[in-house]
Amino acid sequence: MLAAGCAEAGTAGTSSAGGGSGSKSPVKVGLVYSRTGPLAAYGKQYLEGFKAGLSYATKGTGAVDGHTIEFEEQDDAGDPAKAVSAAKDLIGKGHKILAGSTASGVALQVGPIAAQNKVLFISGPAAADKVTGLNKYTFRSGRQSYQDIRAAASFVGDAKGRKVTVLAQDSAFGQANVAAVKAVLGTQGATVDAVLAPPSATDLTPFATQAKTARPDLLFVAWAGDSSSALWTALNQQDVFAETKVVTGLDLAASYPLFGAAGEKISFLNHYFGGAAGTPVEKAMEEAVTAGGGKADIFTPDGFTAAQMIVHAIEANHGSAEDTSALVKALEGWSFDGVKGKTTVRAEDHALLQPMFQVRLTGTGAAAKPSVEKTLAADDVAPPVTPMAG
Repeated sequence: MLAAGCAEAGTAGTSSAGGGSGSKSPVKVGLVYSRTGPLAAYGKQYLEGFKAGLSYATKGTGAVDGHTIEFEEQDDAGDPAKAVSAAKDLIGKGHKILAGSTASGVALQVGPIAAQNKVLFISGPAAADKVTGLNKYTFRSGRQSYQDIRAAASFVGDAKGRKVTVLAQDSAFGQANVAAVKAVLGTQGATVDAVLAPPSATDLTPFATQAKTARPDLLFVAWAGDSSSALWTALNQQDVFAETKVVTGLDLAASYPLFGAAGEKISFLNHYFGGAAGTPVEKAMEEAVTAGGGKADIFTPDGFTAAQMIVHAIEANHGSAEDTSALVKALEGWSFDGVKGKTTVRAEDHALLQPMFQVRLTGTGAAAKPSVEKTLAADDVAPPVTPMAG
């Protein structure tokens, strides 16, 4: 197994894959992700998935054509300014490949830095749609908000004349979800409005009250981070579930008990949960993550997929990462067997086309368990092509 760096939170750590440096120069990869901060749980999943994916894609060698892949971790704590500083530091030290970006605000700042310096950047769990088509050097290893909304729309049926309210944080992630709901359901005839809460808000009752007062036909909840418990508590206390259909994304496993009895009334869209896909690649990922002391969760595949993409790009260039344009070319249009099934990097804008899931949650508390109700094909949830910005 790959050994993770043991730097303290907020500092850089260096990790290597494979045994021994050999006579060929290593390929240096920089990981800029949330080791700490409000999305630290997601960052941990991403890192575990990346290690498993690197081992899988290199068949346990940690090397491509004799070139060991070395990765250095930098903690952005979800702060775009820290992420930009970390990215510049890694680029200055010769890293031609960057990956990570747990937070959307981070990805949207690191992407332009990658383009300016002509390095490959593969964003992680960051879901903002603007990451797709940001520039020719920027890719993503996870889903984007539009795919979430297309999955949510599959629950609605005919949207014409329906009133939809989006409850989200006033962040890049939240705003991207509002824009995506308007782009999908708004164009189908629904009236879409939004209730946005500051990301730092701890008392969420006023926002739950606003959502209830809006009396929507559909309440779409897009929320991430440590305040999720407070949000669902507030929605439960306001009895929102009794008055409107609620659709939300099923988050990490630790959040399942937070829904309580209302969990069985919610229509869940889902990017991934452990065991959702049933693919051979998923099995390999779960075995590797479990052997390392972890457990596959919602964003474990994002790290795994990033490693698959990086290894493929390096393999196509015979163990070298020096020609970034060649790395980009190797990824554009690439289809591969991913954790969730067939996955394709769309050449036109670098969207990652992948299946999504409709999920049901049964049981309460520690007994709450998800199950797949329907797998939505990649083409059914694909975002529209975005013109490449740069």
